[in-house]
Amino acid sequence: GVSVARRQQLPGAAGRAAALADGELRQATIFVVEDDQDVLVSLRFLLETEGFNVRTFASGPALLAEGLPGPGDCLVVDYKMAEMDGFELIERLRSQRVSAPVVLVTAYPGPAVSARAESSGVRHIVLKPHIEDSLIGHVRAAMREAHPA
Repeated sequence: GVSVARRQQLPGAAGRAAALADGELRQATIFVVEDDQDVLVSLRFLLETEGFNVRTFASGPALLAEGLPGPGDCLVVDYKMAEMDGFELIERLRSQRVSAPVVLVTAYPGPAVSARAESSGVRHIVLKPHIEDSLIGHVRAAMREAHPA
């Protein structure tokens, strides 16, 4: 099923450090695609604070033009974007054999979005009002599911 985050407690600093102690996730790059510049800056800061390498893109076409994620990376993709919505981007990436896991960010939750996410292979959805509460946990979970030890 699809995991939708509302409010979720994240572990304290010690728990986060332990979660990254093995260094596996730290090597990955998180590709963030978001057309709201303020949200993009905030997501970059949040992910970099947790030790992730981050590349940001203001649109799906910008990501497609500038470089694709590798299998060990992770995508954080906004659903509603002007040029190309998040699902269109995911479909384009999958057609180019990009298998990196995706965390979908949306302010528009609902059964239709969840169904489309599931059919696109997206197992993690983060709701915009609660990004800071749950994004890191969903990124880690998506990456661990894609690459079990």
